[in-house]
Amino acid sequence: MTPSLNERAQRLADHMAATAAALRIQGHTTAAGARIIDCGIKTPGGLQAGLGLARVCLSGQAEVALAPGEVAGVACPQVQVTSDAPVLACMASQYAGWQISVGKFFAMGSGPMRAAYGKEELFSDIPGKEQAPVAVGCLETRKLPDDAIADYIAQALGLPANKITLLAAPAASIAGTLQVVARSLETALHKLHELKFDLNQVVSGMGSAPLPPVAKDELGAIGRTNDAILYGGRVVLWVRAEDDQIAQVGPQVPASASSDYGAPFAAIFERYHQDFYKIDPMLFSPAEVVFHNLASGRAWAFGRILPEVLHRSFFDTSA
Repeated sequence: MTPSLNERAQRLADHMAATAAALRIQGHTTAAGARIIDCGIKTPGGLQAGLGLARVCLSGQAEVALAPGEVAGVACPQVQVTSDAPVLACMASQYAGWQISVGKFFAMGSGPMRAAYGKEELFSDIPGKEQAPVAVGCLETRKLPDDAIADYIAQALGLPANKITLLAAPAASIAGTLQVVARSLETALHKLHELKFDLNQVVSGMGSAPLPPVAKDELGAIGRTNDAILYGGRVVLWVRAEDDQIAQVGPQVPASASSDYGAPFAAIFERYHQDFYKIDPMLFSPAEVVFHNLASGRAWAFGRILPEVLHRSFFDTSA
């Protein structure tokens, strides 16, 4: 029997928990038995923890790796994601589509627990919704989820708390920064969905984006990780579609299609008084998107990277 997305993710989380010391992470259980894995809140975490966190977010349906790279001539690792099941990996699992709000705690929930929850409208258009015996989620937060958060998620999923695993890290941490930047492919697919492109036509995908320096706070991390994808993200999609459809939708997919494109994200955020919902939603996608149409053998490239914006965002240019 084919394991569910959540069961696949649980195996990866089990391995992380078993090698916690080497990964510089720490796990504990709540009073009700939910497992919490701290990947960078009260623990240092690291690159391997970030790769593990990203793989859990993707339910093991994608490879995640670091590769050498550069930004405007300066060494900067690239976070690469490769998948032959990109819709399941990215949209049914990795996409941060579940708002977890309990009391003063708030985090965007990602990972395959979303597929078990299945309340997002997105699941009416994509495969992946499931009933699983366990649930695994990832939370981007500076505060460790407590018993109340785990119990809320368990109740929402109709599972005992001891069947829940939650991994957490702030964006301003090595692991947290890496797992956010591992979303280049996901942002391309999400943009295509917003543009009413049938994601069932996407066969395979690969994305990469530069790994920025870890910011000193969450606001800085939000700026740098967004810039990494908006101005340095490069995605290749293998699809089976009509050529005319790709030619029509393609120019709208890259971040450059947005009127807000061109300035570091921190400056855009300030322009809108730190209100995400005032920013053009069409901004959130990779800098460059390439389509390979398996139905016709043709290929298209849209958008371009802006290394000068990345350099300004990542590195201190005052020296």
